[in-house]
Amino acid sequence: MEIIETDQAKTYNTQVAFKGEGSELFGILILNYILTFITLGLYYPWAKVEKLKYIYSHTEFSGTRFAFHGTGKELFIGFIKAYLVFVALYAALLYATFTQQNTLVITIAILFYLAILFLVPVAIHGMLRYRSSRTSWRGIHWGYRGDRGTLVKDFLVGLFLSIITLNIYSSWFITTLRKYIIGNLRFGSVKFSYEGNGFDLFIINLKGIVFSILTLGIYIFWYARNSHNYFVNNVRAEQNGNKIELQGTTTVSSYFNLMAGNILILIFTFGIGYAWTVVRNMKFFFNNLQIDPAFNPENIAQTEEEYKNAFGEDVGDILDLGLV
Repeated sequence: MEIIETDQAKTYNTQVAFKGEGSELFGILILNYILTFITLGLYYPWAKVEKLKYIYSHTEFSGTRFAFHGTGKELFIGFIKAYLVFVALYAALLYATFTQQNTLVITIAILFYLAILFLVPVAIHGMLRYRSSRTSWRGIHWGYRGDRGTLVKDFLVGLFLSIITLNIYSSWFITTLRKYIIGNLRFGSVKFSYEGNGFDLFIINLKGIVFSILTLGIYIFWYARNSHNYFVNNVRAEQNGNKIELQGTTTVSSYFNLMAGNILILIFTFGIGYAWTVVRNMKFFFNNLQIDPAFNPENIAQTEEEYKNAFGEDVGDILDLGLV
């Protein structure tokens, strides 16, 4: 696709960087663990907010840092709603088990797992709406305009097709989700799109699996490099009708150093060094991301509204769905 630039003679500062330190994040996480423990888990929403505020406030774009505006109260309300849903699901499963009626147990078990599958796209949608809305840069908020029903349908259909094709369809499934999610993201007046396709991703995955087996796992670093750069390189930002490219510059050696370093840190610190691995991951991602300097940060206008419902955020935590 041809990339159109508004002014080829002028470039802008489009550098993204993470300025956090492992020791600082470690202090926050330790305090969070202590307060969460002594409050029997009730402090968890506030603990998560403190972690997110640190990460976002130490992420810098064009010389200005992001801000996270979520509150512990918002997450706590979502936390209560999410746990009530899961308590109800587990209570129904437990009740069916105690009845010792095989037909009822099987029926409730099927409904239980179907409900979990349904909650995954619901959680993704909610996390995206909440997290993006509560994130800003120079007072300009991010936003997500996707429709929950559409995302649920795309997710369930894609999952079904992936299962019946023995995971062959998963590359097209992932591509469909990325196109929909990224296509509905906004950074103020900036729109995004994803231009990858299922066949290209299928070839990357196929080569990755085959060569990783043939090389006894050594090729996995090339596989990770190819996948990461492919995803980044196919994201586009649209500003005033102009398409702006993103480029992933991850190398095999840099990815190896990241993974090997993280594993050694976690092993030799018995997990205590987790904060340093988070910082390493964030710096690695942004150090290997380039945004076309034709993108003008000064020309971003506010267009997004606030959204304070954190239900999806907390369901996502329970289901262990990661989102930066």
